[in-house]
Amino acid sequence: MSDPRSRPGAGTATERELSRQPEVWREAAGIVADRRAELTAFLEPLLAEPDLRIVLTGAGSSAFVGEVAAPALARRLHRRVEAVATTDLVSDPRGRLAEDVPTLLVSFARSGDSPESLAATEIADQVLTRVHHLVITCAPEGRLARAHAGETQSLVLLTPARSNDEGFAMTSSFTSMLLSVLLVLLGDDPAAVEAVAEAGRQVLDARDRAEVFAARSPRRLVFLGSGPLAGIARESALKVLELTAGGIDTYFDSALGFRHGPKAVLDETTSVVVYASADPFTARYDDDIVRELRGAVGDDAVLTVRATGGGPTGEGTTDWVLTGLDGLDDAWLAVPFVLVGQLLALTASARAGVATDDPFPSGAVNRVVQGVTIHPLESH
Repeated sequence: MSDPRSRPGAGTATERELSRQPEVWREAAGIVADRRAELTAFLEPLLAEPDLRIVLTGAGSSAFVGEVAAPALARRLHRRVEAVATTDLVSDPRGRLAEDVPTLLVSFARSGDSPESLAATEIADQVLTRVHHLVITCAPEGRLARAHAGETQSLVLLTPARSNDEGFAMTSSFTSMLLSVLLVLLGDDPAAVEAVAEAGRQVLDARDRAEVFAARSPRRLVFLGSGPLAGIARESALKVLELTAGGIDTYFDSALGFRHGPKAVLDETTSVVVYASADPFTARYDDDIVRELRGAVGDDAVLTVRATGGGPTGEGTTDWVLTGLDGLDDAWLAVPFVLVGQLLALTASARAGVATDDPFPSGAVNRVVQGVTIHPLESH
């Protein structure tokens, strides 16, 4: 393990928040367990309704929490679970909430102060006859948490205080909200939480591998994932783009989708990270694209992240294999897997000389989005 003082981003809030995530995950699980009776009382009547629709919403990284969780929740709960960004819900509410059916709107927000966060819940109340709100947020003082605190149709779940990242980019806030929603809707699972936390520690203990891969200094960085892992491919691409202040062009897609045009991005300056599914069927498609990519840009330009037994592995730094995750759905694997993308973003930021905690000192891009006008929804 490298000397902590020489790590990329050492001394920054981002590096500190990234590094303590396994401990924060255990704390998040404890919070959910402590509130289980309250959660059950709120959710049980809703989940008993056969036509209940669950909508997972948020903006930016918070939206990607829903993209990761939705496929796994739909499969386990045997009901409709959709991920719809607040940015889409606010701008096209009658399209995104076209069916007036009983709805549980699950809102994710680090601060809860982004203009769309509260607006999405207010608009849902306008266009739907029956809607309940589960708010999962890191900030008790945020507008979203304050608006829904104590409301009969709402429940606010706070993640650990340490998950409310001070740095520009969401790291522990993203993973804590993801872990929390899985536990809330699938039930407490101490064994899964411990396996995920241990896998996260494996990533952090081997962070030198991210430094070696980033040392290729790619101009373009592609992240691929299938099913729930498509969401962390998108999140990883955003992290690199944010923390390098746009200095590295990033792309994301699914293993199959990448061939349909986006593959044009490949050249000698491109590196690729593939998050490989633990599902044996889905993993076949991941392995196919890995073989194709290694033939196109070389073994050292393609990094796979997978759990033990997830498929063929290569040599040296081309595979990052995590142990102890057997039997877990890809949405659980996403929690430790995304640390690889976060470490690559942190390393690339440091190599580029960008101020990691404040990559946009001019204010061109803000930690909490500004400049959005929420227009009233006219009834017609």
